[in-house]
Amino acid sequence: MKRVATVIRLKTDKESEYRAMHAAVPPDVLAALHRAHIANYSIFLRDGLLFSYYEYTGDDLAADLARLAEDEVTRRWWQLTDPCQQPVASAAEGEWWAPMEEVFHDEGPRDHRV
Repeated sequence: MKRVATVIRLKTDKESEYRAMHAAVPPDVLAALHRAHIANYSIFLRDGLLFSYYEYTGDDLAADLARLAEDEVTRRWWQLTDPCQQPVASAAEGEWWAPMEEVFHDEGPRDHRV
């Protein structure tokens, strides 16, 4: 399993729209994510920044993300969500959601009766 985190800016005038869309994500969009081996997907918002986190359980993240980008349902969803977002200043040329580097992780105790 690989943990993946990315960041993008939310346009201030689009927050209500973005929240409403994500309060009712279409089941077909979620199914496409699951087919791409993406689990435990969360998006957090603070001070105009969207932080996403998911766990990738497949064997080829780049290939699964490429297939996801070709999926018609996903493309229609992105046509709705993309106008709400803008890349962060440090994003690479052509990069939308910018990847973040994991600098700390703790699984915690295996026996939760500590």
